[in-house]
Formats: sequence, structure tokens, C-alpha cells
Amino acid sequence: MGITFHFKRLACVSVAWLLFWLAGLPDYYRQYAWETMLVFDLVILVPICVIIHRSLCRAPAGTRKAHAIWWAFYISIPLFVYDALYCGIYLGHGPAFLIQYWYITVYYLLPWLIFPALGRRVENRA
Repeated sequence: MGITFHFKRLACVSVAWLLFWLAGLPDYYRQYAWETMLVFDLVILVPICVIIHRSLCRAPAGTRKAHAIWWAFYISIPLFVYDALYCGIYLGHGPAFLIQYWYITVYYLLPWLIFPALGRRVENRA
């Protein structure tokens, strides 16, 4: 996996973060009830998993587990950094943003739980 692989994934998740940030204005989704955000999280999880599944199916045999781990990394770590900079530092919430913005915090963990299992499943089926 070369530099292009990593650059494309970082660019993809960076653009996605920016679009979600814009969609969440003016209060980064805090203007909605927690029930709405729970449904929102569940609804967007499905297409994310479909996109990752398709990406893993296109990956060369024997590399799908590694691709899944890289996807988990790129969907959690850069987004955490962006959210920490925006919510933690710019908005002044500090580490408390992890609780206040729980609906984004779940996406720092879920990819690590779902994508490696998905990678194993795709690899085993191939």
C-alpha cells in the first residue's frame, strides 16, 4: 500500500468530515435531541459499512484484513484529531467534548470493532 493509497483515504475522510461539519452547523449537531442523533448515527453507519465492504471486496486477495485496519484508522484517528481541534480546542470543551459530542465519539471506536471483522469475513469468503 503506497502513498497514493494513504493519501486517497485521508483526503476522502477529510472531505467527509468537512461536509459533516458543515451539515452540523450551527452547533455541530447539538441543536438536535439525543434520540435524533442516535438514529442519525445508526442511519449513517449502514452506508459507511457498505462503502467499506465494497472497498474490501475490490482489494487484492490477502490484503483485505490490512485494508480493513487502515480504513478503521482513517475513519477514526484523523476524525478524532479534527474533532479535538474543533470541539476540544476551538470551542473550548477540552477532553469533555468526548462526552458532550458522544454521537461523534462512537465513530472513534465503531470502525475498530466493525471493519476488521468485515475484512476477515470478506477475506474468508473469497
